[in-house]
Amino acid sequence: MEIFGVPGALLGSQLLVGLINGSFYAILSLGLAIIFGLLNIINFSHGAQYMMGAFVAWIALNKLGVNYWVALLFAPIVIGALGVVIERTMLRKLYKLDHLYGLLLTFGLALIFEGVFRDQYGISGQSYPVPELLQGGVNIGFMFLPIYRAWVVVAALTVCFATWFIIEKTKLGAYLRAGTENPQMVQALGINVPLLITFTYGFGVALAAFAGVLAAPIYQVSPLMGSNLIIVVFAVVVIGGMGSIMGSILTGLGLGLIEGLTRVFYPEASAVVVFVIMVIVLLVRPAGLFGKA
Repeated sequence: MEIFGVPGALLGSQLLVGLINGSFYAILSLGLAIIFGLLNIINFSHGAQYMMGAFVAWIALNKLGVNYWVALLFAPIVIGALGVVIERTMLRKLYKLDHLYGLLLTFGLALIFEGVFRDQYGISGQSYPVPELLQGGVNIGFMFLPIYRAWVVVAALTVCFATWFIIEKTKLGAYLRAGTENPQMVQALGINVPLLITFTYGFGVALAAFAGVLAAPIYQVSPLMGSNLIIVVFAVVVIGGMGSIMGSILTGLGLGLIEGLTRVFYPEASAVVVFVIMVIVLLVRPAGLFGKA
C-alpha cells in the first residue's frame, strides 16, 4: 500500500520514530516548562540530567545487578535528589536576579557533568539491553512494531498527562502555582513555600532522569546524549510557550511527528524543520503557541 507515492511501511516506521522522538521531546520539555514556569529558572543542565539518568540505570545494572524496572524508579530518585541539592545550595540564591544568571549557572553545571562522564566513560557509548518482558514486536499489518518502543510512548505520555493533571487540577498544583505568584500570601497560610520550590525543581529534574532510563535501551548511553537533544527540546519549549505545561506536551508530540514526516518527504530538512517552525512561530506569536505574553 502506498500513500502519496510512499510505501505504507516506510511512512508508518518514520511516524513511529517521530512519535518516539516526540515522546522524549514532550517529557523533557515538560520538565523544563515546570522549572521555568514555577521557578523562573532556565535549566540548561536538563540535558545533562537526562544523560545522568541513563547512566545511573546503566551503572546500576552493570555494577549492582539492578534491573530496568527498579532503575526506572531508582534513577529519577537519585537524580532528583541531586537536583534538590543543587536548588538548595546554588539556585536558591538566584531567584531574585535576572534569568541569565540561572542559565549561566546551569550551563556551567551541564559542562561539568558532561565532562566528568566523558572522562570516566569516553564518548563511544554503552549499550543497555531491552528488558526481557518488552523484547520482540508485533506485526500490525503495514509494519512490525517493537514492543519496547510502544512502551516508551505509553510510559512517556502517561507520565506527561499525570504531571499536567497534578499541576493543573489538584490542590498541590494550586499551592505550587500560588507559591510562585504570591509567596508571601501562601507562606501566611502556613505552607512552606521554599520546600515547595525545592520539590518542584527536584521533580522537574527527576522527569529528565526518567526519560534517560526510557532512552537507554534505544540509544547508546553516552555523555553526549543530552547535549545532542537539549537544543531541540529548548526549541520545543519556545514553540509551545515558556512555562506552558500542556503546550510542551502537545508541541513535543506534534514536532516529533512532523520531524518523522519530513524524513519521508524531504529528508534534507529533517534536522532543521523544528528550528524553522520555531522562527515562524516567534515571528507570528512571540509568546509561543500556548504561552502568555
